[in-house]
Amino acid sequence: MMRALRKLGFLVLSSLTPGTGAAADERITGYQELSPELQMVQDDPFKNPGMLWVGEGESLWAAPVGEGGKSCASCHADAASMQGVAARYPAFDEQSGRITDLTGRIMSCQSQHQGVEPFERESRELLALTAFVARQSAGLPITPDPDPRLSPWRQQGAALFQKRLGQLNLSCSQCHNDYAGERLLAAVIPQAHPTGYPQYRLEWEGMGSLQRRLNNCLTGVRATPFTAGSDEYVALELYLMDRASGLPIEAPAIRP
Repeated sequence: MMRALRKLGFLVLSSLTPGTGAAADERITGYQELSPELQMVQDDPFKNPGMLWVGEGESLWAAPVGEGGKSCASCHADAASMQGVAARYPAFDEQSGRITDLTGRIMSCQSQHQGVEPFERESRELLALTAFVARQSAGLPITPDPDPRLSPWRQQGAALFQKRLGQLNLSCSQCHNDYAGERLLAAVIPQAHPTGYPQYRLEWEGMGSLQRRLNNCLTGVRATPFTAGSDEYVALELYLMDRASGLPIEAPAIRP
């Protein structure tokens, strides 16, 4: 069994074919690797399918819920107050004393301030609300939160990115650093910069979070996925945002 798995891992790596490649210090986003046709679709708010979720999120932002009839707008007023927020998450949560991603913050607001059961992760409603908030930061540079209290999670995320996982014994770094820009069969291997989440993937025929994408990667290397909203997933997101610091937010992105 182990010999078969090692052979499978070899086949995965040996199926890589030369692509455009990139210098070690040159960062290339998934948007830059899109075909010109898909770039045009992403850039056009009337053609980008992710904007359907953004529109739903706008309605959810203004909708009063719970016994107190509070909406997101009740506390934050105009959505313009959310400019820059998606660019600096994950962040330290004062109340829990732990790290949280943007989705977790929205869920916390729902339970603590609106008095309702939070939407489930990957639900259409939560993806829509997160996409609407993220959209307010479109075009702004990623600016990771420098809070020193995030250091343990930064270290954890960096370690996880380098750690070999699963039965194929592969790490994130092997694909997205060592082989970025090359091809795994027909697909270009990206550098994995999280500039456009939640994003619409043609493969999914719908919207998904970064955690869903990470879950797909773990499944692909035959590793057990982490629990939704876990420290591992959020730590990885923090590391990836550090790695993408300065790149522009482009939510909602489109990817193959």
